[in-house]
Amino acid sequence: MLLASIRTTLLNGCRRAGGGGSQHSNGAQLRQWLARRGHSTITAEAGAPSSPSAVVNVPNSATNRIVGRWLLGCSGLVVGAIVLGGVTRLTESGLSMVDWHLVREMKPPQSQAEWEAEFSKYQQFPEFKIMNHNMTLPEFKFIFYMEWGHRMWGRLVGLAYILPTVYFWRKGYFTHSMKGKVLGLCGFVFFQGLLGWYMVKSGLEEKPESHDIPRVSQYRLSAHLGSALLLYCASLWTGLTLLLPAHKLAETKRLMQLRRFAKGTGGLVFLTALSGAFVAGLDAGLVYNSFPKMGERWVPDDLLAFSPTLKNFFENPTTVQFDHRILAISSLTAITGLYLFSRRMVLPRRAKLAISLLTAMAYGQVALGISTLLLYVPTPLAATHQSGSVALLSLAIWVLAELRKVPK
Repeated sequence: MLLASIRTTLLNGCRRAGGGGSQHSNGAQLRQWLARRGHSTITAEAGAPSSPSAVVNVPNSATNRIVGRWLLGCSGLVVGAIVLGGVTRLTESGLSMVDWHLVREMKPPQSQAEWEAEFSKYQQFPEFKIMNHNMTLPEFKFIFYMEWGHRMWGRLVGLAYILPTVYFWRKGYFTHSMKGKVLGLCGFVFFQGLLGWYMVKSGLEEKPESHDIPRVSQYRLSAHLGSALLLYCASLWTGLTLLLPAHKLAETKRLMQLRRFAKGTGGLVFLTALSGAFVAGLDAGLVYNSFPKMGERWVPDDLLAFSPTLKNFFENPTTVQFDHRILAISSLTAITGLYLFSRRMVLPRRAKLAISLLTAMAYGQVALGISTLLLYVPTPLAATHQSGSVALLSLAIWVLAELRKVPK
């Protein structure tokens, strides 16, 4: 503003001075210089914000915190879906709703006639004919509401991902790489819903050649749980990396070894949790309710009773329980080794805390698993054990987030 006033004064003075020759040339050069200077000043003034909040560069650290908290909230909702799904499985409620409609089933039956019609549909399927032929309408309402609650929670998870994604996208909160990540997460939520119905359908099919208790396919159950765990891990990891600043650790050989050790341990924890889906799908927790031996033996006689041999690892309840035990003990051993290895290193306080909590949770989770087995799988204890597997996986991801490399 001051330069513009000086420029105007000087230009008027030059015009009044008039003159020819060198005076005219000097005046012309002065006018050109002031015009160029005035142009840059006006441009700067036009581009300057009228207030501190007029221009916001997004994404920035503030928007990253918002997105990080949103993703942590979404991961918490996914945990709720996993826990609720486990309880639905333990109470044998998952096959009570024999139809799937995205919107129409959001409203449960209201009148007595609607409940009787829904109960009548359930009576046409194997679970009622083989297991629950003496079930009353009030008992049916309980298992129906369990499955309905699980499905409604799944829709809540979908909205929690999709609606904020649209809002943040329009606001410009996402970087180019983050756009790809959130699109992948939203797509995975949609896939998870379809996979859930695909799983339920396997338990509604008539199987004349089988006299076993009607249940969903353990393969589809494992795929459904596995995809939920992947969605949870991806959301939690992305949220933590946005919220927690990376430690500037010296890239020593021991640190790289610790980082690889932590990655392998995290993968083992994930595999152990996934093997629990096969245990649940085959009710394998009810086969041998003793520990550390299985019955009177360390290795039971029927471990490889099925043919071909590979079939035992996915369809033989004895083998499935044996595998879950081995994986659980291996995870505990790996986490203990990770803890001991980390104690000989200088690490940030947060990283040490994460490793210590992971170790404590691992021992607690093993104790829960043994108690669940010895007490013949009571529903509250089994649900707590399933929730503990997610807590253990969460702490493993936290450890990896603390040990991650500083981006260049």
